[in-house]
Amino acid sequence: MRTEQAHFWHAAALHTSFDALNATYITHTFAKHTHEGYAIALIERGHEAFYYRGQVHVATVGEIIVINPGENHTGNAIHDQGWTYRVIYPGTDLLVRVAQQACGWTGQVPFFGGPIFRDVEVFERLHQAHQALENSPSALERESRLISGLALLIGRHADHHIRYAPRLSPDDRHLQQAQDYLEQHYAEDVSLERLAQLVHLSPYHLSRLFHARLGLPPHAYLNQVRVRHARRLLAQRLPIAEIALAVGFADQSHLTKAFKRIVGVSPGQYSRSAE
Repeated sequence: MRTEQAHFWHAAALHTSFDALNATYITHTFAKHTHEGYAIALIERGHEAFYYRGQVHVATVGEIIVINPGENHTGNAIHDQGWTYRVIYPGTDLLVRVAQQACGWTGQVPFFGGPIFRDVEVFERLHQAHQALENSPSALERESRLISGLALLIGRHADHHIRYAPRLSPDDRHLQQAQDYLEQHYAEDVSLERLAQLVHLSPYHLSRLFHARLGLPPHAYLNQVRVRHARRLLAQRLPIAEIALAVGFADQSHLTKAFKRIVGVSPGQYSRSAE
């Protein structure tokens, strides 16, 4: 019988660092969350279902999933065998550099309309790159395979995504103020009533704005912020119980539950990956 396992580590290549994951999940479910950079996954076995852009998608063996930065998504198995996949989480800066240097783009951010692609050659190149990131002692091999896979992925499946700066509506400005407040006061026990007062909205209106614009209720957004700060502190080898309190969780168990539902591994596993 297959069991869950996850190997999470911090990869370094092409003058940048990013997270990588090689995992089998059976009962684990990812909560709705976002990434600051991209999530690029390769399904090796089974099927993964995930919510993305208003609908549920199912990816199977040999398919590539690409989630754009800042976009909400989930992840779960659809049968009792679960799924096995390899994932990298490169930052936007890395994909922009590859697009410029390898594909001749002029600074635009690669945008993937997908989210699922079936392309045997791209899958194989990215798979080899991921294996090299996990196992190869050669920086030259890791970086050569990574840039080759990302360049082919971008060249075949990405669009130029020119980001305009639309005029913000009053609701958008209120939401941004609320987000900024939570970013600065993430360790505090902020009530919805208090947050709404600060941005001059009713609690109902503010909660609806979070759902409509971000796809998350305010408390889930705050958990994401807290987990992001916990990751930074874990990399500094601080005790997990202390980190939980420092970022605003009631205790270590609350941090562990939220952390695993977003990152896919426990805080302890994440901390060991930085060793």
